[in-house]
Amino acid sequence: ECGYRDASVQRITAAAGVAQGTFYLYFASRQALFDELLPHFGLQMLEHVRERMAQGRDFLDMEVVGLKAVFEYLSDNPWFWRVLNEAEVEAPAAWARHHEEVTRRYIRYLQRVKAEGGLRDYSAAELPTIAQFLVAARDYMYRSHLTAHAPGRDIPMTILKTYRKFIEHGLGAG
Repeated sequence: ECGYRDASVQRITAAAGVAQGTFYLYFASRQALFDELLPHFGLQMLEHVRERMAQGRDFLDMEVVGLKAVFEYLSDNPWFWRVLNEAEVEAPAAWARHHEEVTRRYIRYLQRVKAEGGLRDYSAAELPTIAQFLVAARDYMYRSHLTAHAPGRDIPMTILKTYRKFIEHGLGAG
């Protein structure tokens, strides 16, 4: 609600209904809490995306489902977008851990796709760059969607179709 800068221990404990001393049983400092927020909730987001992508039939379908899953999670948890973006400045170690985990999982997914015969035009050494492209595309599309539309789960069909076409033709994945 108030961002990292204005989230004092007093505010946090008052909102949680616990004494300040209880806070310090779990966290050495306010920064220690901040350093756990993004990685913790980031794993929840990644699990949500993984569960949705399991419903996909092939690489192209799973990519579109994955994009939709990111929009769903961010729509259902609008505070996460703020935590994610403010963490780069306010909790840079947590931000780095989160992005390393996102990229690591995406690379693992792309390695499976490649092992199953997909992404033939790309070497294994190129998969980390592809993962970074796709993560950045999802983030930027969500950011752009927020500025042009009210937050919500409904992604304009043009975004989904264009994303799929980009994956299919840009990565030669079709």
